[in-house]
Amino acid sequence: MAKKHLSKINTSKKVLETIRKSHLKWIRLQFCNPFGLLHQLSLPSEEITKESFVKGFPLDGSSILGFTPINESDMILIPDPATFDILPDYFDTYHGHENSKNQYSSKAGRMLANIQVGISGNPYSRDSRFIAQKAERVLQKNGFSTSSWSAEIEFFIFDKLSSDANSKSSKKNKTKNSSIESTEAPWGTQNLENAIALKRGYYIGSPSDTLVDFRDEVSDTVKEFGIKVIAHHHEVATAGQSEIVLSHEGLLQMADNVVTVMKTINEVAARRGKIASFNPKPIPNDNGSALHINQSLWKSKNNEKINAFYDPNEEYAELSQIAFYYIGGLLEHAKALCVITNPTLNSYRRLVPGYEAPTNVAWGKMNRSVCARIPAYHKKTPSTKRIEYRPPDPTSNIYLDETAILLAGLDGIRKKIQPPDPVDVDTYKLSEKEKRKYGIKSLPTSLKEALDAFKSDNEFLKPVFDNDFLEMYSETIKKQL
Repeated sequence: MAKKHLSKINTSKKVLETIRKSHLKWIRLQFCNPFGLLHQLSLPSEEITKESFVKGFPLDGSSILGFTPINESDMILIPDPATFDILPDYFDTYHGHENSKNQYSSKAGRMLANIQVGISGNPYSRDSRFIAQKAERVLQKNGFSTSSWSAEIEFFIFDKLSSDANSKSSKKNKTKNSSIESTEAPWGTQNLENAIALKRGYYIGSPSDTLVDFRDEVSDTVKEFGIKVIAHHHEVATAGQSEIVLSHEGLLQMADNVVTVMKTINEVAARRGKIASFNPKPIPNDNGSALHINQSLWKSKNNEKINAFYDPNEEYAELSQIAFYYIGGLLEHAKALCVITNPTLNSYRRLVPGYEAPTNVAWGKMNRSVCARIPAYHKKTPSTKRIEYRPPDPTSNIYLDETAILLAGLDGIRKKIQPPDPVDVDTYKLSEKEKRKYGIKSLPTSLKEALDAFKSDNEFLKPVFDNDFLEMYSETIKKQL
């Protein structure tokens, strides 16, 4: 049984006691840059004192993508005691040595950090964790007590990934700049009897699925961080595509959880001599990896939590009027959202017809060809009524994803944006004439198109995102083009 998670009750005092009693040598402070890359500072455990949770630790912001210029570089990392956990011994250990005895395993703990501006001590407006915290406050100002979020994290585990595009090995699926080796892949020779054909990997069992115990290990490990996995399975693509589904949490907590799970996936892969890839579309003719985000808004009435998206009397999908308006906001801003939820050139190789990735701005129950899906597994279950937003991919920053999606939905509620009629047919098979009949628009087909949409439609983000952030984000994304 996993240990009882301490995060929800942690205080700085309890963190200091645990560090001492557990004889931890090192504490890792972690934070994400605006584009989702996890950064880390390691500190001797004796450097963590009561004052550390107020005064923090120095950070050169000019060396972090999307942060400060060199003449304004002094920033502070403030540890968040609520995120403290003891790390498994193999975390942060290099696994490339031929002789594993040369490795050094440290007994370490970790905390996520909030970022402050030097001297002033103000929260940093480009800190994505702070942005998520602001979003939770905006939610409450809009009359909701809380929100509930869950994530479906898709990824690949490769045996080997190289840049030798000229190799003639039959074990490699060659792309323009890389080659992939996987015992599951049909282009290999190691596992031909049990190889997984393109687009035939969904829920497949072992021995074709070679990663059951890998996902078991990741799922059991993240329990030690207080993260509940409700399911894992092989995904549609060959070559080790997997999915891990997380149980619902509040907005900030879910974002913290996704960051922790992705870090764990990388660590377990490295430990096993494999490579974890969150590339949205590594294999041209197979399904790509998504980061499906589920959400619902909740109100409190007489000390009871009520799902604001649920109406048992609504015939189509038991949706409330609030949910309809929220969907209206998502669809209204879907193109602009893509710059945040799909922030790389490769993201748009995934958003093409025929691979279960959304290409059309539409919604419907049960329909995985639309961008806003209403799961409809059971009736009369208000606790599970939610909206699944399908465009995001795992190259994005989950803190920004959730915040931007929430703001789009709240904008729909505030403006009472009624969505078009739901679509219950396969949108990939619709002609352009039929799409016009349904009122279906297309998601961006390139990062440039998404950036153009973002520049003309970002007012809905301004209750949380500063103009300074929006300008920096646009200019940084533009450099990819």
